[in-house]
Amino acid sequence: MSAEAKDLGGPADLTETERAAVEAELRPLADDEFVLAERYTEWQVRAPTLESDLAISNIAQDELGHARLWYDLLEDFGQSEAELIWEASASEFRHATLVELPFGEGDWADAILRGYLYDTYEDLHLHALEGTSYPRIADRVGKVLTEEDYHTQHARNWLSRLCDDEPSRERVQEALDRLFPSALTLFEATEHEEAILDLGIRTESLADMRRAWLSTIRPYLDSLGLSVPASAEGEVLADLPEAVGRNGEHTEHWPALFSEFTHTYRELELGEPPRLMKDPDDV
Repeated sequence: MSAEAKDLGGPADLTETERAAVEAELRPLADDEFVLAERYTEWQVRAPTLESDLAISNIAQDELGHARLWYDLLEDFGQSEAELIWEASASEFRHATLVELPFGEGDWADAILRGYLYDTYEDLHLHALEGTSYPRIADRVGKVLTEEDYHTQHARNWLSRLCDDEPSRERVQEALDRLFPSALTLFEATEHEEAILDLGIRTESLADMRRAWLSTIRPYLDSLGLSVPASAEGEVLADLPEAVGRNGEHTEHWPALFSEFTHTYRELELGEPPRLMKDPDDV
């Protein structure tokens, strides 16, 4: 927390401006985790080995748990989990478009590289929340960081294996070329970015986080024989995709995924859906 930022207290203590900034920080965090978990579930029983099948299933479960932690904090402001997810419109979601893209059919390199790019970003983002001025966020960060360490290690281990021979390294490079522009959408700011920083809700700007992300992924991927579209000085040599997600504008792939995970609730009228996880405050 900056010297100027004060402890914001609990949900009832927030001004309208403070609440909007907290919500703007939490919604992308929750939606990123939820949508990525939805995509990961597509790999269950399809991963290349039984071990990797179990690993990706566990990672998907972890991401749903992390989404639950952040959605729970959004519920403090009056909306239920059902309203935030199952009853929300597709345009209300603020996830980066990286996490909504479908995997190439049978392309394990896509799943692993996407996980590495996302998990490296998430680690930086979580560390930028350790000194947050909003106590309800601070209470959750440590748990998520512990589990994300495993996710990052899983991705790095698989990347090393996949880049061991030329044909599979080419598959990873193809995935990198395809995914890198969308990975940049993780760092797209909302209109509340200045308030988030001024209030100390997050202690690093998204622009600074992107620079740190590039300085982390570039040397590692270079060491595996991959070519990252960014210079050693941090200049990005790729354009952002047209849809970035953080502003509610998504790719052509989003409506189908959104319809798929809301179908049972919306079309079959089964009433209140089961919660993603137990209430974190009860654990």
